[in-house]
Amino acid sequence: MDNPLLKKFQTPFESAPFDKIKIEHFIPAIQKSIEIALKEIDSITQQKESPTFENTIEKLENCGTLIDRNTSLLFNLNSAETSEQLQKTAQEASPLLTQFQNDIRLNDTLFERIKFVYQNEDRKKLTAEQNTLLEKEYKNFVRNGANLDNTSKEKLRVIDTQLAKLSLTFGEHVLADTQAFSLHIEKKEELIGLPPSVIEMAEEEANKKIKKGWVFTLDYPSYVPFMTYSENRELRKKMSIAFGQRGFKDNEQNNNDIIIELVKLRKERAQLLGYDSHAAFVLEERMAQSEQNVKTFLDELATKAKPAAESEWKAMEAFASEKLDLEKLEKWDTAFVSEKLKQAQLDLNEQELKPYFLLNNVLHGLFEIVKKLYGIELRKNKEVSVYHKDVEVFEVHKDNIPYALLYTDFFPRPGKRNGAWMTSYRSQKKGKRPHISIVCNFSKPTHTEPSLLTFQEVTTLFHEFGHALHGILANTTYSSLSGTSVYWDFVELPSQIMENWCYQPEALKLYAKHFKTGEVIPHELIEKIKKAAHFQQGLQTLRQLSFGYLDLSYHDKNADLIDDIKRHEKNQIQHLQFTEDTAENCMSTAFSHIFQGGYSAGYYSYKWAEVLDADAFELFLEKGIFEPLTAKSFLENILSKGGTEHPMTLYKRFRGKEPDPSALLRRAGLT
Repeated sequence: MDNPLLKKFQTPFESAPFDKIKIEHFIPAIQKSIEIALKEIDSITQQKESPTFENTIEKLENCGTLIDRNTSLLFNLNSAETSEQLQKTAQEASPLLTQFQNDIRLNDTLFERIKFVYQNEDRKKLTAEQNTLLEKEYKNFVRNGANLDNTSKEKLRVIDTQLAKLSLTFGEHVLADTQAFSLHIEKKEELIGLPPSVIEMAEEEANKKIKKGWVFTLDYPSYVPFMTYSENRELRKKMSIAFGQRGFKDNEQNNNDIIIELVKLRKERAQLLGYDSHAAFVLEERMAQSEQNVKTFLDELATKAKPAAESEWKAMEAFASEKLDLEKLEKWDTAFVSEKLKQAQLDLNEQELKPYFLLNNVLHGLFEIVKKLYGIELRKNKEVSVYHKDVEVFEVHKDNIPYALLYTDFFPRPGKRNGAWMTSYRSQKKGKRPHISIVCNFSKPTHTEPSLLTFQEVTTLFHEFGHALHGILANTTYSSLSGTSVYWDFVELPSQIMENWCYQPEALKLYAKHFKTGEVIPHELIEKIKKAAHFQQGLQTLRQLSFGYLDLSYHDKNADLIDDIKRHEKNQIQHLQFTEDTAENCMSTAFSHIFQGGYSAGYYSYKWAEVLDADAFELFLEKGIFEPLTAKSFLENILSKGGTEHPMTLYKRFRGKEPDPSALLRRAGLT
C-alpha cells in the first residue's frame, strides 16, 4: 500500500495531505513508526560513549517525530471528524501507543543513561531550557515507573493500556448519546420565545433529517439558545433531562462503570508510583503543588462567591415568581430566567448583539488585534488540504516570513464532539514552525443569514485563539517544551487573557459591526456588555468551583471507595447548587474534561489561571490595551517561551511581581 503517512509530506509547508490519507493507512503507519522510533532508541542505548546531554537527552527528544505526527492526525480527526471506522482504528491504535510509551519509559538501559546525565552533567554549562528539558525527562521516567521492580512495571503497563482504552470509550459514549437525541417539533406554537435565527437553524436541521417542522439537538448552538429562550417549560425540561442523561442512560453507552474503573485504576497507578492518590501524583507537577493548596484556593473563592451567589439566586426567585409565574425554579428554568432577568436589569437582550458579531468580521477583527499586539498577519490559503469543507487554513506571517499554519473549524456536524478546543498537527521546535488548529461548535449560517455569534461564542473564539497564539508564537529549541507544553494550571493564561479584549471599546470597534449596515456597535451596547460581565458572577463562580471540587473528589485518596457515581456527585456538589437534584441526570457521566481530556485533578486550573489573567490584564489596562512594550513583554516572556522555565519565573518576568489573587475578585465585581 502506498501510505502517505510513512513519507515526508510533499505539500505546501509540509501540511497534512488530508485528501490522500485514508483510515486504513493509520494502523500500518503507526506500527511502522513505532518500529522506527524503537530503532532510534536502540541507537541511544547502544552508544559506547559516556552519556551526555547531547548524545542522550537531545537524541531522545528528537526520537519518534513520525509517530508524533501520525498519532496527532489520528486523534485530532477522531475528535473533529470521526466515524465508526475511525473510532475502531483509534481503539486499535491506543494499546499499541501505550505499549510503545511504556517500552521507552520502562527501558532500564535508557533510564540509566538519563540518570547518569541528570546526576553528573555540569548544569552551569546548560541553558535554562536545556536544564528544564533534562529535569522534565528524568521526572517523566521516574513518574512513569522507571524506578519500579519488574513485576510492578508489568502491572503499570497493564494499567496504562486499560486507562487509554477506557478514556476513549468514555468519549465515544458521550458522543453517541449526544447524537442519538433530537427534539422534533411540529407545532409552531411550541416555538414561542425562540429567536428567528434559532428557529431557522432548527428548520434546516429538520430538512436534513427529512422531517417536517423543526429539530433541536444537544449540540451547543442548538441546545443553549433553546434552554435560554424557549417559553415552553415542558420542552425545556425534556431537553435538559436529555442533556443530563448523556452517559447515564440504561443503555450500552452508560459510563458509570467506566468512571468507577477509571478512578480506581488512576489511584492504583499513583500508589504503585509511591503517591497517596492520583491528585497527589498530578499536582506535584503543577503550580498549585498539592491537593491541600487546591482545596484552600477553591474554599477561599467559594467563601467570597457564596454570599453573592445566594443574593443573586434570591433575586432570580423573586423575579421568576413576580414576573414569570414560576414559584419553584428547576434546573431547566435557570438559563431562561437568568436571561429574562438580565434583559430586565440591564436592558440587554443577547439577540440584540448577534447582528454585530458576524463570524467573519469577528475573525478578521481578531486578526487585526493580534497584528497590533504581536505583529503577525494571517492570510487565507486555499491550496492546503483540509479534512472537511468547513475547515479553512490561514498562513501566519511574521515580518513577512511564513511563521505557522492555522486551521479553523467552526460548525457542529455529526462526527464532531461538542465544545471548543485548540490542538496542533505539528508542534514547533528549532527549524520547524507549527501547524495549529482551533475547533469550535458555533451557530451555523442559514439560507437567509450568515453565521452570527452570540457574545459567549465571541469570547470562546478569543479564548481558543489565545491557546492558538501560544502554539503559533512558540519559539523554543525543543518541541516537548514548546507552546502549550506547560504546567496545566498555567496553560489557560494565554487563552483567558485574550477574552479581555472582547470587552474593550477600542477592540470592539475593530470587529463589532452590524452585518447589514456596517454600523459599529453603539457605545450604549458596549456599556451593557461590560455590565453583563459582572452579571451573576457569584453563581457562575460557584458553578465552576463545583466542577473543581467534583474533579478532586474523583482523584483523592478515597476515590477507590466510590461505588455509586450519582450518589457521590450529589454529595460533592449539592451544597453549591440552588436547584434540586434531578434523579435521571448525572453530570459526571459526560464530564469529558476529566475522563477523556487532560484535566483530571486539574479542573481547578481554569479558576487558577483566571487569577493570573486578571492580574496580567491589569497591566495592559494600566499601560494601554495595545501598548507595544507590554505586548512585546507578554510575547517574549509568556507566549514564545512555552514550558522552558518554571511558569512563576516567566510570569514574574512579565509582571514584575507574583499575581495578586484579589485582581480576579475585582474584575468579577465580588469585592
